[in-house]
Amino acid sequence: MFIITGDTHRDFKRVWAFSDQFNTTPADTLIILGDAGINYYGGAKDRRFKHELSNMPLTLFCVHGNHEQRPHSVGGYEEMPWNGGVVYVEPQFPNLLFAKDGEIYDFDGKRCIAIGGAYSVDKFYRLANNWGWFADEQPSEEIKARAEKRLDAENWMVDIVLAHTCPLKYIPVEMFISGVDQSTVDNGTEEWLEEIENRLIYERWYCGHYHTDKTIDKIQFMSKSIRKLY
Repeated sequence: MFIITGDTHRDFKRVWAFSDQFNTTPADTLIILGDAGINYYGGAKDRRFKHELSNMPLTLFCVHGNHEQRPHSVGGYEEMPWNGGVVYVEPQFPNLLFAKDGEIYDFDGKRCIAIGGAYSVDKFYRLANNWGWFADEQPSEEIKARAEKRLDAENWMVDIVLAHTCPLKYIPVEMFISGVDQSTVDNGTEEWLEEIENRLIYERWYCGHYHTDKTIDKIQFMSKSIRKLY
């Protein structure tokens, strides 16, 4: 089965509980909509965490978030064909897969495009406190061009969008962090995604990032809940 959840930020207690309850196997795939937190610290600390997750009877498919490193910048990752698209994987952790932005994956006949990344509204707080912040957190112009070229090939029709954030017009303003000056927030990714959404024919758009579970039109925000993809 294909199941989906929002950001985990390195806390996988609900995922372990779900796996135990439903007796999952590596043939089952959990989609994490960004900020999995698996590649965050770099080095031995992340590797120990990956060894722990490699014992989970579940395949994790992670969309890129803003609070984590991109796999190609970590080192040790290889590109591998998977479900009609390309993923990043370390050979020693074959159940920990990372989506390549702009790729379209086939999940039991549903064509799903992965588009990760977003701006960290806590960027300056993180920098001031020496917390992890990654300059390539948002999709680059190269990534955007690749995603649009892929959609051109599909005549701008997919079944599902798997994104970290949402189109600009759907931003849940009630989830804004108090004390953050919104005039300093870079919504460039959300603006681009709105251009995508305006052209795209699709069934459902899943995203995390805002730590809320709610539905607006065809946009499904996900946080702690775990549900079937369709």
